[in-house]
Amino acid sequence: MGEETILRTSRGMKIIALSLAGGLAVGVAACSKPAEETPSGGASGAAYKACMVTDTGGIDDHSFNASSWAGLEEAKKQNSKIVTSYTASNALSDYNPNLSNSVANGCKYVQAVGGLMAGDTKKVATANPKTQFAIVDADSQGLSNIYGIQFETQQAAFLAGYLAAGYSKSGKVGTYGGMKIPPVTIFMDGFADGVKHYNTTKGKNVQVLGWNKDTQQGLFTDDFVKQDLGKQQSDQLASQGADVIFPVAGGAGLGTADSAAGKFTVIWVDADGCDTTKYCSVMLSTVVKNSKDGVKDAVLKAAATPDTLLTGGFLGTLANNGVSLAPYHEFDSKIDAGLKAEVEKLKTDIISGTVKAESVSAPK
Repeated sequence: MGEETILRTSRGMKIIALSLAGGLAVGVAACSKPAEETPSGGASGAAYKACMVTDTGGIDDHSFNASSWAGLEEAKKQNSKIVTSYTASNALSDYNPNLSNSVANGCKYVQAVGGLMAGDTKKVATANPKTQFAIVDADSQGLSNIYGIQFETQQAAFLAGYLAAGYSKSGKVGTYGGMKIPPVTIFMDGFADGVKHYNTTKGKNVQVLGWNKDTQQGLFTDDFVKQDLGKQQSDQLASQGADVIFPVAGGAGLGTADSAAGKFTVIWVDADGCDTTKYCSVMLSTVVKNSKDGVKDAVLKAAATPDTLLTGGFLGTLANNGVSLAPYHEFDSKIDAGLKAEVEKLKTDIISGTVKAESVSAPK
């Protein structure tokens, strides 16, 4: 790693910049969505090929794969030279060949999605030091050609925990994860601390089911796709009395949303569930991880200087809108005005540092 400095983009987003640099070579995979025709425009008219390799949740996970892909597509809209495509991973064993094929087929920018891909991204990036890689939910791992896109999601999840505790009628709220990995447990840590903060502030005893921050033990589907597994976990939590449930399990969480009506409300993750799913009627809010803007800004920067590797990485926080609590949508009129005001004040306090939102899984 190099010396860290703090920069800000034109959007006001905080960047952790490292003193690293290098060259960039060509690298477009045999993708599930093939690259589009070479666009016109720009001084040379040459295309800048930006490719994404999905995690196993797939491009339509209504979560961070979909949000990351939206970032590539938004970058393409803003720079006519950019051509986008993606390769879907159906299993963990697909990561390495999908990343390698992206380079072999001409991708200049290769976007990996998810902390589970960190090891394979490092291996392929090491073998291709002149190709620009980026990864959501992991850092550069000491390589100058990997641009880390990370998030302090515990900050926004803290707000969600406080909201859930204040909204709950049963005095019990629940959460479960897709896999026990830092990009998942960071949400669960923040959620549990938000409930704890509510209890301390209000003198209440709302219980968190499904996760113990102190022991780092809880409920997991061990899958980000199978909706029946998500339903099983939320059914278990509901049977124990949870009336607000926070699935941190990508597409598997759709099983929870599908079975929620009349039994409990849901707090979604990554991308606003009211924008990306058909289950807005059961969604209290969403802990948003702004992969879209993080990826978009990285691709635009890389395309603007195609002969130079990106330095540093992106860190999303409440302060730069890299993470946030989504609007309440259909629940707006159902949430007490005092509780809304408390959540807003809590956001300000976390940004100022008056209230600490911390997790052992937070980006270092």
